[in-house]
Amino acid sequence: MSKLEALQPNAALRGILPDALVTVVYVQWFGSEALELTYKTPAGKVANELLYRHDELRIEIVEQGRPWSFDGDGALFRLVSEAQRIRLAYLFDPVLAVHTSVVDPLPHQITAVYESMLPRQPLRFLLADDPGAGKTIMAGLLIKELIARGDLQRCLIVCPGGLAEQWQDELYRRFHLPFEILTNDKLEAARTGNWFLETNLVIARLDKLSRNEDVQQKLQAPDGRWDLVVCDEAHKMSATIFGGEIKYTKRYRLGQLLSTLTRHFLLMTATPHNGKEEDFQLFMALLDGDRFEGRFRDGVHVADVSDMMRRMVKESLLKFDGTPLFPERIAYTAPYKLSEVEAHLYKAVTDYVREEFNRAEALENDKRAGTVGFALTILQRRLASSPEAIYQSLRRRRERLESRLRKLEVLQRGGQAASVLAAGYPTLDTEDVDDLEDAPDNEVEAAEEEVLDQATAARSIVELQAEIETLKGLETLALSVRRSGADTKWRELASLLGEIFTTASVAHPAAEPDVPYGAGEIPPPTPSPHQKLVIFTEHRDTLNYLESRITTLLGRKQAVVLIHGGLGREERLKAQEAFKFDPEVQVLLATDAAGEGINLQRAHLMVNYDLPWNPNRLEQRFGRIHRIGQTEVCHLWNLVAEETREGDVYHKLLEKLEQARRALGGQVFDVLGKLQFEGQSLRDLLIQAIRYGDQPEVRARLATVLEHTLDRSHLQDLLEERVLAHDAMDASRVHRIREDMERADARRLQPHYIESFFQEAFQRLGGTAKQRELRRYEVIHVPAPVRHRDRLIGIGEPVLPRYERIAFEKSLVAPQGQPLG
Repeated sequence: MSKLEALQPNAALRGILPDALVTVVYVQWFGSEALELTYKTPAGKVANELLYRHDELRIEIVEQGRPWSFDGDGALFRLVSEAQRIRLAYLFDPVLAVHTSVVDPLPHQITAVYESMLPRQPLRFLLADDPGAGKTIMAGLLIKELIARGDLQRCLIVCPGGLAEQWQDELYRRFHLPFEILTNDKLEAARTGNWFLETNLVIARLDKLSRNEDVQQKLQAPDGRWDLVVCDEAHKMSATIFGGEIKYTKRYRLGQLLSTLTRHFLLMTATPHNGKEEDFQLFMALLDGDRFEGRFRDGVHVADVSDMMRRMVKESLLKFDGTPLFPERIAYTAPYKLSEVEAHLYKAVTDYVREEFNRAEALENDKRAGTVGFALTILQRRLASSPEAIYQSLRRRRERLESRLRKLEVLQRGGQAASVLAAGYPTLDTEDVDDLEDAPDNEVEAAEEEVLDQATAARSIVELQAEIETLKGLETLALSVRRSGADTKWRELASLLGEIFTTASVAHPAAEPDVPYGAGEIPPPTPSPHQKLVIFTEHRDTLNYLESRITTLLGRKQAVVLIHGGLGREERLKAQEAFKFDPEVQVLLATDAAGEGINLQRAHLMVNYDLPWNPNRLEQRFGRIHRIGQTEVCHLWNLVAEETREGDVYHKLLEKLEQARRALGGQVFDVLGKLQFEGQSLRDLLIQAIRYGDQPEVRARLATVLEHTLDRSHLQDLLEERVLAHDAMDASRVHRIREDMERADARRLQPHYIESFFQEAFQRLGGTAKQRELRRYEVIHVPAPVRHRDRLIGIGEPVLPRYERIAFEKSLVAPQGQPLG
């Protein structure tokens, strides 16, 4: 900023032309508020411009002295020297990212970033710490540190769809890194035609990249290389070897592509090893294709991966004071018996599902048969969920098939009905079903509704009419159960609520539960109206049904909040914050939209109202409350229907898991996602139980499979695989890290130096800042030279004309009473 009076002939002036200095030739005043400036450009061209008082903010006279004359400004020299010292701060502060971020990292996070990853150049690494260990924090510290050292300008984060917004929120809130999420709108609106070239900090959904070849083409642009690519939940990129042949997936191919487009490549997953060494080495080939080249041969290709990965299990993680980071956790099975009318409905719907499965197998189109099978499993899961869920599902399916029938009857007159009947339904292959496991909850719900309402094994109009008549009977039966109020599953939950909350907060005290609390080594939770409880269900109909019943039971509508896939980002965050901080809110009802990416450690009690058919989901749900920051023992209740086919399988599974927990500790919950039942998934086992559970030999075989899979020695083997490349964190190591952090804190550039430099330099450039509270300032005006320099740099967030609050101490950034990390 320069005053108009300072403009004299031969002065060098900045701010007239956008990218060059001009020389003042002549100045003619018009009154005291305006003048006509005649100037010469670097090309020798003479031009005129009228300047007014408000233009003083954008113009600046550039001093040009003789070299080596020592007639410069001494105070300015000191400021420039201080600026250079600040620029080189990372050389003297080995943990600069920690001191410039809103986090208080833990010992294992510091060692991951500053001992395991930063020294590697280039970085090709697998970070495989347990769920809840804070891998997002580690990635953010790595990115921030690489930026501070000048090693990173372009970064791409690839994650499952449901986690993209959480990544964006965490990186901005804790590290002030403005990542943008890739969307179709942004791709289409790109000025250059390639949005990746215009954006340096990008978050992209895994399946958006893996399934869209056009997007992959844009990624491969010659000028589009990345400095760092981070892949979260990277085990989803794995390939498999079966019968000597490698089965590549689209996600694995994407991993291979990304590996070639970046200098630093970081994979993050809590489950890198599925129990097959050949699959694991194929996965590690994404990081180092040369080391894992060639066909795998058992006993011959044994590779040491300790220099490429780090794994820490929850049980070995400690705080700075040497105490365990995670509390204990325990799960209970809460069995209940169906009433007579419920049992009648269960048998009728299960018989329908079994018969439709058999008809689907007879279809010539395997893809259509698989889709019908998927629809039937959805129906069976909703049958187990609640009378409301099965009634609404049967009603919608019957209505959609009736609509389909009317269209077919019209087309029949033109002879087109047969071809339309065979081709007019949604179809999903195996990879599509797998992708749904990772899709956002609202997309899963939409896909399930479409398939459930339309997919049918009917091959003719007559068969479709017969199926609709069957559905009408089932719908009538489900409606009678719904109206009867005979919901034993709800009564079991009401009993648990009476046990968890005091009678003062529950309108109708429930009887003592029949659920044993194990061997007594961990006491049950103490009843209290101030406790927080998370209840998971799989279906929106059940969610709404439970909301009505629980609010009636507790006597207050505000005592319950919901999180499901239909909520927008702001609404979901609002519900989460209300559950954490509002003392009136006692219960969070959630679908699996809260199973990933939401931290709920404010609660230590959880109920699985519906049990997922994917054991990974069990692990993820429990991980929502068993996280960093949890101080209480975590308790989980699983509601299981006795004398049902899938209920018997789950009851046996949970019973064996509890036996294993007593012998091996809470870590058994972390291998749920790795369980393979003699080469089959839990989903396959449950389908077999539904279809053939009335056959004694099938029941015996299923019991044997469960017995072997959950045998103590087999689980012990899985736990040993889990500590592959295990990195221990003992008390002496924690003590050393604490000393290193204290030493770094003493050596770093202290905040008051930065504050002093800013105040003097900002004032010299024409800026205005005034103190609002102790050590907090309001920036009233950001001067033109600062904004001009920001435009020239062109990366990061733009500098604003003013700021309501700034601070130089990290402790002054977080709101009072809230932790940093």
